Amino acid sequence: MRTSIWRNTSIFCLGVICMPHAFAATPLTSEPVELKNAVKLDTGSVPSANGAELWFGTAGNMSVRNTSRALLVPVLPERQKATGAAVVVAPGGAFMTLSWDHEGMKIARILADRGIAAFVLKYRLDPTPSAWPEFAKVMRARMSQWIGKPGQGLNIKTPDYAIADGIAALRSVRVNAKRWHVDAKRVGMIGFSAGARLTIHITTQAAPADRPDFSIMVYPPMEKVTVPADAPPAFIAMATDDPLSGRAGFGLIQSWIDARRPVELHAYQRGGHGFGSGTPRTTTDGWMDGLLRWLDLNGFGVAAPTLQ
Repeated sequence: MRTSIWRNTSIFCLGVICMPHAFAATPLTSEPVELKNAVKLDTGSVPSANGAELWFGTAGNMSVRNTSRALLVPVLPERQKATGAAVVVAPGGAFMTLSWDHEGMKIARILADRGIAAFVLKYRLDPTPSAWPEFAKVMRARMSQWIGKPGQGLNIKTPDYAIADGIAALRSVRVNAKRWHVDAKRVGMIGFSAGARLTIHITTQAAPADRPDFSIMVYPPMEKVTVPADAPPAFIAMATDDPLSGRAGFGLIQSWIDARRPVELHAYQRGGHGFGSGTPRTTTDGWMDGLLRWLDLNGFGVAAPTLQ
């Protein structure tokens, strides 16, 4: 499989698969300014012989790799807009990078503008070589391993430390609910790609008290999973031309149906993998409006009187 990495662009391509994670030949030395307001999650570190974490990309389109400690960045709505709902945002990146702006901060700002408190999770990643040619080889190998054969789903293992970080993030939002003016019983999780895999794992396998109250998975792996009888409602958005999601059919949807739990699927004709908040001139543009209606339908978007 041929790999192409284009400098100063948001597209990372592996053969026919392109994902909007920012890559650049020269890493940037400064962290995004929003990290100054980040909350540290006490989940430990991932030792790496590959050096410090690397931020790269362009302003407003940053990504990071080699994260070793978890952080949570609050993006809060104006008080007069606040609905009381909260969402932990888990960007994607194959558990080797985080698409920080495209699937993190941009999503959080849209949610906050609609009255939903968002918390972008910088979770720990698998260490990667600091040199770009070596990193490209490692990423290519991982994607080739994940893809497997059609009909078999994706061969993905969710790192234990990412799971711990996701659970810690949900706990932190609930513990600090009064501080952030959110309802501790309306704390959800939204994940993109690998972040969707993380969301699925926590939703279906974590202890009941640690699960999100609602789960949003955007272009997730679609193979069947075991869904608890008390699993939270799920919202899934994907494109049918996605070369990654959907290779196992719609098993993820069927899993929620089999468990008799609420689930909603938005499947778009075009959009590929990694459309983030939506790709212009496709029907993925505006999928978040459908998400907001779904939140209202399930009682998560309506402001609680005690939080007004």
